[in-house]
Amino acid sequence: MKIKAIWCLSLLMLIASFATAQIPCGPTITPLPTLFVNWPQFRFDLKHSGCNPYERILGPNTVGNLVVDWKYLTASEVSSSPAVVNGVVYVGSFDNNVYALNASTGALFWKYLTGGGVLSSPAVANGVVYVGSEDGNVYALNASTGVLIWQYATGSLVVSSPAVANGVLYVGSFDNNVYALNASTGALLWKYATGNAIYSSPAVANGAVYFGSEDGNIYALTSTGALLWKYPTGGPVDSSPAVVNGFVYVGSGDNNVYALYASTGVLLWKYATQAGYGVLSSPAVANGTVYVGSFDANLYALNAATGALRWKFPTQTSVGSSPAVANGVVYVGSTNPVAPINALYALSAATGALLWTYPTEYSVDSSPAVVNGVVYVGTEDGYLDAFHLPGQ
Repeated sequence: MKIKAIWCLSLLMLIASFATAQIPCGPTITPLPTLFVNWPQFRFDLKHSGCNPYERILGPNTVGNLVVDWKYLTASEVSSSPAVVNGVVYVGSFDNNVYALNASTGALFWKYLTGGGVLSSPAVANGVVYVGSEDGNVYALNASTGVLIWQYATGSLVVSSPAVANGVLYVGSFDNNVYALNASTGALLWKYATGNAIYSSPAVANGAVYFGSEDGNIYALTSTGALLWKYPTGGPVDSSPAVVNGFVYVGSGDNNVYALYASTGVLLWKYATQAGYGVLSSPAVANGTVYVGSFDANLYALNAATGALRWKFPTQTSVGSSPAVANGVVYVGSTNPVAPINALYALSAATGALLWTYPTEYSVDSSPAVVNGVVYVGTEDGYLDAFHLPGQ
């Protein structure tokens, strides 16, 4: 059975996939065949737009019919966000494992045991799965078999999600450093020290690396590790930046969402959510709108150019999950570990109207992946859930 599973996965890996290039996320994208479109990393692409421009099955007129396709139970909570590549879902769990599951059935292909909880979201590139662990290591695993290719030890927990660009892996660590590693060998190319732990996941755009630190700063580095600029906020920056159309959008623990010029770090605008509630959620950007959640229990839609509020949706509980946008729909989870009123939501991207909701007993910290007419998300009760349309 194991040999058969590995053979099936290897066959899937040979199928050519459509590239998820850094292109505008909007309705003008020419529709593509939906089979084997990928969601290869946290926030979909290297710039962390959080938007899949190829989705054509799910939309405002169909998403209300979503039903559970399958559920896979791990041994602990799933806060890691899934990657979906060539018909395989990759996700981490607090049970210390990285999982590879059949995207259509939820059947297990393989799992790899690390030495700590896997909150980091996998990035898949060139047949390799890259992921961090709370044991302080970054792992590179064969995507077909789960066999270890290399591992690199940082000085502390790695909950940041890796980004892989031009043969280089970028990832943050709780030892206060961002690392650049050779993606093929794991060899250290450089590291950059900040003043506190790095929870934020690096975004890569226009030859620069953008991330936040719990020291309260947003950083931009060159691809060689030199500082381009840093911008001080009033709180820890655990949110991961989205870099779209020359601007950096990111949340801070000081309750604000920031928009900065990507080239200079100069402030374009900032938007204050409710005082006393930080913004851990990472923004999604599509069609001139920034979508971001706050611990004040709202999902916000802001004008990307001005920061003006377009709409907000009350989720009843905190939003630590990062929204995903696809074909006119925004998907996001809510989280409150002491109140059984959590849910996964699908909202109209244009108006914020509720289109569909799936109540969960436990928190949804994982950020949804929306690809090929299926929504994948993890929950605190240990499941990876997949939702699709009946008869799809």
